[in-house]
Amino acid sequence: MKNTKYFFLFLVLLMISVFSKGQDKKSLAEKLGYHENTKLLIVHADDMGLAHSVNAASVEAFKKKGITCGSIMVPCPWFPEMADIARKHPEYDIGIHLTLTAEWNQYKWDGVLPSSEIPSLINEDGYFYSSVEEVLQHADPAEVEKEIRAQIDRALAFGIRPTHLDNHMGPLFMDQELIQIYMKVGREYNLPVLLPSNYMGLYSMMGIREYIGDIQGMPYVYMKMENSSTDEWNVFYNQVMDTIQPGLNELIVHLAIDNAEMQAIAAGHPDYGSLWRQNDYNYLMSDEFKKMLEENHIQLVGWREIKEVLYPDNSGISQ
Repeated sequence: MKNTKYFFLFLVLLMISVFSKGQDKKSLAEKLGYHENTKLLIVHADDMGLAHSVNAASVEAFKKKGITCGSIMVPCPWFPEMADIARKHPEYDIGIHLTLTAEWNQYKWDGVLPSSEIPSLINEDGYFYSSVEEVLQHADPAEVEKEIRAQIDRALAFGIRPTHLDNHMGPLFMDQELIQIYMKVGREYNLPVLLPSNYMGLYSMMGIREYIGDIQGMPYVYMKMENSSTDEWNVFYNQVMDTIQPGLNELIVHLAIDNAEMQAIAAGHPDYGSLWRQNDYNYLMSDEFKKMLEENHIQLVGWREIKEVLYPDNSGISQ
């Protein structure tokens, strides 16, 4: 009889253990309050702070619910304007677009830190390098860490309360040591970081798949990579809407008003240029986009919701 009692006690404890483990394995959709097979989509506007026309388009997209979130480039000339907007509109879901490149032909910037503190990130003209390849070739990881921390700290000093971290042009996704720095900084500031699940093969090749750990919070990322005529612009995005699978997805867009300012910035650089950004904006504002979301049963979410799941007892910033 005594053995039987212990057996039933063991059985109860085992059931509790199994149930607890099952609870821990909830999908991100379930943690966010949706059915596990829900198609979740973050609509994310990159490059806030790049230009006044980018800021203006992004704000309108927030107001009209064309985007769920975006991220700000701290080293760029129009950062103060976007920081002021973020302070006045804490409801806007805004992260930090960690920036180590300056890709435009005649419109440049360097780091938040003095160039003397980050010499490996600065080219002979005194600016960030134009390409990811140059960053990966020259960057000292210790200087990368110093600079990205400085960018976050400047955003905080300007009153921004960021919801996440991501990376302009992606050099932080492309190197084993840089990914580890990126993730470490995110954890220390209690901010989720964007790591596209599309790159899992690359992470495995780098030998950091186990370091990354649970991929539930890593979205499958869609982004337009090739230019096309304005008449054909919506084709790509409609195909994305038809392709989205259950789980977490992110659509990255680049917004601006196609005006003299943005045209001058993007001169000789049509990819992600002025017209490109106007076309992205127009699609997100269209009834066609809303129809595609509805027809494909897509639920829009933002990074703030994900941050609250990952850091439920913290405002998102480690002081």
